[in-house]
Amino acid sequence: MSTLIYTESTLQPDAAIYRHVIPAGDYWIHRIAAGQTLRIVDLEGNQAADTLFIAPTIFSERYSAQDTIREQGSIYLTTGTKLMSNEGRPMLTITADTCGRHDTLGGACSCESNTMRYGHNTRHMHACRQSFLLALATWPDSNFDLSKRDLPPNINFFMNVPVTPDGGLKFEDGVSAGGKYVEMRAEMDVVALISNCPQLNNPCNGWNPTPVEVLIWST
Repeated sequence: MSTLIYTESTLQPDAAIYRHVIPAGDYWIHRIAAGQTLRIVDLEGNQAADTLFIAPTIFSERYSAQDTIREQGSIYLTTGTKLMSNEGRPMLTITADTCGRHDTLGGACSCESNTMRYGHNTRHMHACRQSFLLALATWPDSNFDLSKRDLPPNINFFMNVPVTPDGGLKFEDGVSAGGKYVEMRAEMDVVALISNCPQLNNPCNGWNPTPVEVLIWST
């Protein structure tokens, strides 16, 4: 497992142009202009913030886990990571990170995966892939007409998903804590989409989903 890398930000919360708390299990969608900085704060610790980045008016360009992993040569995201699009362009760069590791392999929970992993009684539990689609349906600057199969692999900020020696994935207790954050500078205009994960069936949220906060600073 890679060494955790911690870096503090010099940006002050009272200078942010935007602040919003995303309740546990809720979603958030917002446009980030090139040059602006987005911070996601794990307010109480051990929460997972499932995140997608897409181009503002066309869904065909979006965050690409494959291109990001290839570009940096690591499966974990942290300070210095360039979040790449499927068109080979850097969308954002992680500029500060007090958690030290974030997952881009585990994907987002869905009603179907909940059923397969945890039993049929979880079929109707709230899930991140449904939250993504609800958020996209509210976005006024697009004509997205998407189903769940159109959603690309996402980032799970603050989530700890080690790769086992045989190539499998394990959902383990997080390495984050209350007040930890990740911060990234937009290299192009993007739409940020977060599902503040409602998962109750694995340790990614400590079986207790909690709020996260987002802050934005201007150029």
